[in-house]
Amino acid sequence: MRKKTIEDYVELVFDLQKNKKRVHTNDIASALNINPASVTEIFQKLNEASYVNYEKYTGVTLTKKGRKVAIATKKKHDALKEFLMLLGCEKKTAEVDACEMEHILHPSTMDIVLKFVEVVKQCKVTPFWLERLKEYVRTGELPKCPSELAEICLKYSKTKNKKNIL
Repeated sequence: MRKKTIEDYVELVFDLQKNKKRVHTNDIASALNINPASVTEIFQKLNEASYVNYEKYTGVTLTKKGRKVAIATKKKHDALKEFLMLLGCEKKTAEVDACEMEHILHPSTMDIVLKFVEVVKQCKVTPFWLERLKEYVRTGELPKCPSELAEICLKYSKTKNKKNIL
């Protein structure tokens, strides 16, 4: 079974299981707009691989292994969605793209995205360069960097370079 399939299903089970003990075939089929028989087949494979505990006609619960994968996948998904929205993507587009990206990014790239989102979220005010980017995305015209901000950046850059030399 493909890694993407495993991650998508256990993440969805995780999201749906929050409100109930067991997630049923029809819950997944409705969420994905697919045939319940297809879900049953996936549940059986996930059970064989120890990602879920599956009982016919009663649904599934995540195993410890499945829960660990689901939480890691959800963390990546949420960070990527937030990252894309910070860059100016629409929420719906960011959601769709995050679903794809969470499976293909190299772990070191994903780590950088997670750290970027943390840094930006920690800022009390949206960084001016991010506001400029959002304006550029929205209008298609790159706003000129205000001279006072360019001076601050230059001063910061010189201070940082001096520290690196010493």
